[in-house]
Amino acid sequence: MKIAVIGAGYVGLVSGACLADFGHEVCCIDRDPRRIENLRAGRMPIYEPGLAELTAANVSAGRLFFEQDLATGIRDAEVIFIAVGTPSRPEDGHADLTFVYDVTREIAAHLKGYAVIVTKSTVPVGTSDEVERIVRSLRPEIEFSVASNPEFLREGAAIGDFKIPDRIVVGVEDDRARAVMAAVYRPLFLNQAPMLFTDRRSSELTKYAANAFLATKITFINEMADICEKTGANVQDVARGMGLDKRIGPKFLHAGPGFGGSCFPKDVRALIKTGQDFDVPSRIVEAVADVNERRKRRMGRRIIAACGGDIRDRVIAVLGLTFKPRTDDMREAPSIAIIQTLHDAGARVHAFDPAGMEQAREVLGDVTYFRDPYQAVAGADAVAIVTEWESLRALDLKKMHGLMRRSILVDLRNIYVPEQAVAAGFTYLSVGRGDLEA
Repeated sequence: MKIAVIGAGYVGLVSGACLADFGHEVCCIDRDPRRIENLRAGRMPIYEPGLAELTAANVSAGRLFFEQDLATGIRDAEVIFIAVGTPSRPEDGHADLTFVYDVTREIAAHLKGYAVIVTKSTVPVGTSDEVERIVRSLRPEIEFSVASNPEFLREGAAIGDFKIPDRIVVGVEDDRARAVMAAVYRPLFLNQAPMLFTDRRSSELTKYAANAFLATKITFINEMADICEKTGANVQDVARGMGLDKRIGPKFLHAGPGFGGSCFPKDVRALIKTGQDFDVPSRIVEAVADVNERRKRRMGRRIIAACGGDIRDRVIAVLGLTFKPRTDDMREAPSIAIIQTLHDAGARVHAFDPAGMEQAREVLGDVTYFRDPYQAVAGADAVAIVTEWESLRALDLKKMHGLMRRSILVDLRNIYVPEQAVAAGFTYLSVGRGDLEA
């Protein structure tokens, strides 16, 4: 099939490369000329394991192309995916659909024959209906369908998620669109991927509901961690006891500094706004958003308390900056609020991240960056582990201790064994497991 993907960002590029790897002919379209130039030269705009190799293989095979001009890119396309950004509007938290509707008008202007226009971007309920209305108002004579096909890609594991998905949700309103979308994903049928066809509005809401529920699990176990700290329980044991219940499951039950990233915060806010718009407030989701934002700052205050309450002119080393491992994404990362809290208290911050330091420089001011974690901790009064990168899971704690001015380790991801940290000479603080002093 000939497929066009509009938007060569995270979702669009991963989707386009994977669809090309299925054997489809795919054109990824982006209005940014520099991005298109870089992609044609094999330079990726994002850090995602395996994406550069997958893209290069399909470009070499003649199945994947990059184009700035939308009219050229969608020519003869049977399916046109809209994968542009839908950021939160600062004034009310609602998803900003400007890019979606602008692209829709461009598609309408250049559509030559029947195609299925698919909203791949995360969009509020009713967006696909509006996409259809716009196209019909501009081109009443043209045949087309509109479908909703939300993405469920985890940053750092996106290629695997696309090729071996838990489910594929497709919202359609006619049989022709259903048949076309089934053909798009036919190569996955050998993996018996569950394909769920719904109406478009149910498909759109499924994405928001899923992310809000996962965000709720994270927030819940973080609150349980707080209770564990006051009662002497161990949150990791509590989480394991909960997760062994098949009705609950173990995923997203890892206590930490709160969730961030490009999806959960934005989607939680958008779902809250949707509930308000339809006069059905989502009180649980509202609480999740509030508790999560407060937690990030609270983790900064925890580091300050570990240092005796005064960190003016002290050096705090922060290891791990991105919102999760295996990505360079700094969007709403907990490290941002934590470092701001440390700065407000007068600290000097040294930082290291395996992939996100270039992006961190764009959002974090007055931070000194280092090439490896040992350089970052040298001379520090305390070290905080904020992101659980694999390369930070087996640091030489005795070596770190010898490099630091004071021996305080705040492990906000619970990746070290407390007794081993204490044996290395640290005063060790974790999340929901109690504190130990050397």
